[in-house]
Amino acid sequence: MSVSRRTLLTAAVAGSLLPPSVHEALAREPRPGGLSAIKHVVLLMQENRSFDHYYGTLRGVRGFSDRNALDGVFSQNGVLPFPVRGAAGGDVQYIGDLDHSWDGGHRALRGGWHDGWVPAKTPATMAFYDRQDLPFHYELADTFTVCDAYHCSVPTSTSPNRNYWVSGYTGFEPSGARAVTNAAYAESTHAGYSWTTYAERLQDAGKSWRVYQEWDNYQDNNLEFFVRFKQIARKALRGTFPSLDSFYAALSQSSSPAEMLAHLEEGVALLAPDERALYDRALRRVRPGELTASFRADVEAGRLPQVSYLVPSSIDSEHPGASSPAASASLTYQVLDALASVPEVWDSTALFITYDENDGYFDHVPPPLPPREVSDEYVGDRPLGLGPRVPMTVVSPWTVGGYVNSQVFDHSSTTRFLERWLGVSAPEISAWRRTVCGDLTSAFDFSRRARRPLVTEPGPVPPASPRWRPAPPADQRMPEQEPGVRPARPLPYQPDASGSVVGGEVRLALRNSGDESVHLALYPYAGEFEFPVHFDVRSSVDFAVPFAERYRFTVVGPNGFRREFGGVRGESVAVESSVHGHSGVLSVTLANSGTSDVTFSVVGDGRDFKVTVRPGKRRLVPWLTAFRHGWYDLTVSSEGFHRRLAGHVENGRASISG
Repeated sequence: MSVSRRTLLTAAVAGSLLPPSVHEALAREPRPGGLSAIKHVVLLMQENRSFDHYYGTLRGVRGFSDRNALDGVFSQNGVLPFPVRGAAGGDVQYIGDLDHSWDGGHRALRGGWHDGWVPAKTPATMAFYDRQDLPFHYELADTFTVCDAYHCSVPTSTSPNRNYWVSGYTGFEPSGARAVTNAAYAESTHAGYSWTTYAERLQDAGKSWRVYQEWDNYQDNNLEFFVRFKQIARKALRGTFPSLDSFYAALSQSSSPAEMLAHLEEGVALLAPDERALYDRALRRVRPGELTASFRADVEAGRLPQVSYLVPSSIDSEHPGASSPAASASLTYQVLDALASVPEVWDSTALFITYDENDGYFDHVPPPLPPREVSDEYVGDRPLGLGPRVPMTVVSPWTVGGYVNSQVFDHSSTTRFLERWLGVSAPEISAWRRTVCGDLTSAFDFSRRARRPLVTEPGPVPPASPRWRPAPPADQRMPEQEPGVRPARPLPYQPDASGSVVGGEVRLALRNSGDESVHLALYPYAGEFEFPVHFDVRSSVDFAVPFAERYRFTVVGPNGFRREFGGVRGESVAVESSVHGHSGVLSVTLANSGTSDVTFSVVGDGRDFKVTVRPGKRRLVPWLTAFRHGWYDLTVSSEGFHRRLAGHVENGRASISG
C-alpha cells in the first residue's frame, strides 16, 4: 500500500461506521475475471422496510425529489411523508409494524393507481427515516451500490416473498389456493409446499450451500415449509414435536436443554446420508446470539460455502414489530467484519442485503404489474406482483463507489444471479419475471479499477421500548432529499414513446432500442381507461388510446423515463422522438399536418425557444444531452397541445444519477 493510500485509509476509517477490516479491504484492487472471480455469494434478507421509508432522503436515488413521480402520489389522503424523528411517540428505533397482508397490499396499490396507502395502512405508513437515524445503512449505500428499483416479489407478507428468495417462485398451498399469505407458519398442520427449491437444485448440482440461523429464526427460513425438508425434520424429531419450530420454542423454555438437543442429535444420526446433508445445510440451528460467530468460524476455517443464506433471529431481523435498525446494523457489521478479516474471502465474495417486504410502509414508485394476459401472474383479478420497492445494497469488491443501479429487480433476481454465476437452472422463475426483472449482474463493474469513496463501529443497540406508530405533524411539508448526485450504473434499456391523434384515439408507439425488455405503464388521467395499462416492450409495441374530446395520460418507465400526452380531438400537430445513445442526442421532430402555421414552445434544461412549422411540414430539433450526462427534460406545447419528454440516454457506460 502506498503512503498516500494509507493516509486516505486512515482518514476514511476515522469518520466511518464500517469495520476497519472493510477499509483495509477497500484499499485492494478487485480481482479480475468477471463472474468467475466470485467464489462465494452471501444472501442476507432482513424484514419489512420499504425503500422510501429508509432511503427517500438519500442523495442521488429515486426518492422524495423524484421528478418522475406519479401525479399527487406523495400526498396520500392529504398526508405527506413525515420523519419518524420528532413524531409524537417513543424511541425512533422501535416504531411498530403495520398491515402487510395480501388484501392490505392490494388496497394500497389500488389497481396500479398507487393511492390507497393511508386507508389501507393508517397515516403511519408515511413515516420515514433519514441519515441521522440510519447512519450505518446510509454509509453502506454511499460506499457500495444501492439498487433503487428493487421490488419485493408480492405485495403481501413475509412468507410468499421468501418463497421467491429460496425458489424464485411462490406456488400453491396444499389446499390449492395460491401461496400469498403466511399460512405456512402453521407448521404442525401445513402439509408443505411441493415445488422444488433452488437449494435442492444446488444440492443436486453438487454446489455447496448453507442456511445460517439460530434457535429463534423468526420462521424466516422458508425451506422449512417445503415437503422434503418437513419430512426430514419430522424424521429427526421422531414424533416428539410436529416441527423444528415447535421444538426450538420448547427448547428455549426448557430446564434441560442439553437433554433435548441430545435427543434431537440422536434422531439426526438416524437420517440417510442424503437427508443428513440437507438437514445440516438447511435445518441445523445454532444457539442464540451465535449466528455471526458460526458464520465467522466457517469464513476463518475456509468452510464458507458457495451460497450462504443468512436468516437472523427476531431481535436482529429489523422487523418493525420485533427488532430495530440499530440491531440489524450491529449484525451486518459483524458479517462484514467476518468477511473482510480474511482477505482471500472478501476478495472473492458478493454480499446482497435486502428486505423481504415493505411491511405497511409507503413507497412512491408503483411496481411493474403483468399485462392481464399473463395468467400465471394473477390470482383471480389481482396481479401476483411485483410488490413495492425495498432496499437492496450490493456489497463486494466490484460494487464499490457509492453507485446507484436503477434496473428493475425483485427477489427472483437473486436466484437468477446464482443461476448465471453457477450455471444451475431455476426453472420455477416465470417467463414474465425474467422479462421484467434483471439478474443483478448490472450492479457489478468487473472491467474497471474500483473507485475509492471517502466515507466507528455502530453504537450500542438502545434497550427495547414499547412499539408505537408515528403520527403526522399538524404542519406538513414535503421532505427534502439530500442534495447531490451519485455515480450510476449503465442500464440495458433505451425506451421512447410517441403518439399522434387519429380520429378519436391516440396512436401510441412504444419503442425500446436497449438490450433487454423495458416495462412501461400508462396512467390515464383523463379517464381513458379505468386503471393503468402495463406493457413489456422488447422492441416495439403499438397501442391505441381512445378518448372523447380531450386526452391526458402519462407513460412512465425505469430511471426517470416519462412521456406526457395532452391534447384534443381533431388536432393536427404531433411530436415524434428518437434516442441516439452513441451521440447522446434526442431527436425531436415537430409535425404540422394542418392548413396553417403552428408555433411550438420548447422549454427545458435551461432552454426556452419557439419553433414555427408551416402546414404539411416537419421540423427536426436535435436535443443535446451530453452536457447533462445524458439526462433530458423538455416540454413541447402549442395551443391545447402538450408533450413532455424526460429520461436518460444510455450509451453502455456508467453515468451519474439525475
